[in-house]
Amino acid sequence: MRLLNALIMATIATTPAMYAQSNLLNSVKRNPNESIALCNKFRAFNEQGISASSEKAIEAVSLQKNLSKIDSEILSMYVIGLHCPEVQ
Repeated sequence: MRLLNALIMATIATTPAMYAQSNLLNSVKRNPNESIALCNKFRAFNEQGISASSEKAIEAVSLQKNLSKIDSEILSMYVIGLHCPEVQ
C-alpha cells in the first residue's frame, strides 16, 4: 500500500513539470522562426569556438527566453536535434 501511495504521489508531483516542458517544446514546434533564430544563435556561438551546450550558450537562451537553465538546456537540445543537428 505504501508503495502504491508513493507511486501515485510521484506521478502527481511530476505531472506539472512534464506539462510545462511539453508546452515549451510545442512553442518552438508551432513557431519555426523561433527555432531558426535559435539555430542561428548556436551557429554564431560555434563560429566563436563555443559549444551550443556550454554554460555560456545555455545562459544566453535562459536570459533570452526567461527560462530556467534546465529548461533552456532541454529546449536547446530539442531545437538542435530537430533543426540544426550540425551544431556542435
